Amino acid sequence: MKRLFRFVLRWTLRLFLLAALIVIAGRWVVPPITHTQLVQWRAQGGMQRDWVDFERSGPMPAAVLAAEDARFCTHFGLDMQAIRDAMQDERRRGGSTISQQVAKNVYLWQDASWTRKGLEAAITLLIEATWPKRRIVEVYLNVAETGPGVFGVEAAAHHWFGVSAADLSPTQAARIAAILPAPRTRDPARPSDFVRDRGRAIAGGAATLRANGGLACLGEG
Repeated sequence: MKRLFRFVLRWTLRLFLLAALIVIAGRWVVPPITHTQLVQWRAQGGMQRDWVDFERSGPMPAAVLAAEDARFCTHFGLDMQAIRDAMQDERRRGGSTISQQVAKNVYLWQDASWTRKGLEAAITLLIEATWPKRRIVEVYLNVAETGPGVFGVEAAAHHWFGVSAADLSPTQAARIAAILPAPRTRDPARPSDFVRDRGRAIAGGAATLRANGGLACLGEG
């Protein structure tokens, strides 16, 4: 019995170490096709995905932080204030940070089980401990779903506006960020009143982040 226990423990530790090394490698390695992307590829019969370096992502970093995670530069991966707010008001969108979304989108799957949430929290903390903040945002910008079968802000910029991410205007970037909660049903190029208003609020939030040093962890002001 002891030999079996030692065997199971040894292989559990090896698998844990292997998983940790895979996550840490994401600091340098471009993530392969993710589970979410594979599902959409099969559903849509194709997929748009173009990797873009952070330096070529134009106004998108500020827009996604304003839309998804305004406290990104000050939290450690889990935004406890956002989690408390979400628990107190069920109408709020969940308290997932950009770091958590990277953990889920790159390494896990989409269902909301407690198992996935527990793994997501552990991977998020490991990402925050080993990746620079700038890298976390770069990966998010490239794996986020930004349209039907469209992944990443470079593909989104071409799909919706016919330009590269670097050439997006702040308004266009804000409208792409505005569709992130529902990228398959919202259209930033022909925005509804909601997307237009939400985009306007995001553009204002991005300007505030720049003015208040909220992008400092990205090397931007």
